[in-house]
Amino acid sequence: MPAVLAQVLTTIDRLWPLDGAEEWDAPGLVTGDPSSEVERIVLAVDAVGATVDEAIAADADLLIAHHPLLLRGVTTIAEDRYKGALLARLIRSGCALVAAHTNADIVERGTSAVLAARLGLVDVRPIVPSADPALGLGRVGRLDEPMTLGRLARALADLLPATATGVRASGGYDDVVETVAVCGGAGDSLLGHPAVRASDVYITADLRHHPASEAREQALLGGGPALIDVSHWASEWLWLDAAADELRAAHPELDVRVSELRTDPWDFQVVQ
Repeated sequence: MPAVLAQVLTTIDRLWPLDGAEEWDAPGLVTGDPSSEVERIVLAVDAVGATVDEAIAADADLLIAHHPLLLRGVTTIAEDRYKGALLARLIRSGCALVAAHTNADIVERGTSAVLAARLGLVDVRPIVPSADPALGLGRVGRLDEPMTLGRLARALADLLPATATGVRASGGYDDVVETVAVCGGAGDSLLGHPAVRASDVYITADLRHHPASEAREQALLGGGPALIDVSHWASEWLWLDAAADELRAAHPELDVRVSELRTDPWDFQVVQ
């Protein structure tokens, strides 16, 4: 028996409360009739042409994307612009679109928490806790057994879906690490946080030249973490399975699927 979209939205807000989102964020229902029926859901990191096509081909009634399609203001949804074209295709196909972004980052089974769990970290806590100390941005914990930075980078490469940019590390290959900070998605804003500075290694995505260079120079002078930079999409894709499991538990009547399409924007890399 199908559910009603409004019921699914209530579940989504229970799992990933909208009031937990950052002020600049834009999660929630993007398009769709709350009174419409839902039988099939597809989860993806990004609402892009390929995942919209996938959802429509699967006859999905709802696409849940981690990244908001309308994060920044737009003045037109004309169909010669890709956002307008995507929304028109979704509307014509009767497929709603919901974004669960920073509200899905801070929860107990959020993006960073899932990455920390898959790495086997113990004694895990948020890097930036919220009012509830179990919730917050990023996670920091310990490896069960110390390992070299090179082995940890290899373990990440094996754990994450393959991308053109792969896994990059800054630090000695044979340096031993134990305390690990992680932040799924773009996390260079946390490079100066005391919990990150006190870690042996910080794993995140989208590290830019100057913040990364400054963090490593400061580490050489006064201590600080080695850095591991991974694909933004890959670091958050692991969360989709956990999110799907939670939705299935709440709505066993629904067909919930995870997109395995790679929506990382890079297609290949030439190594010099």
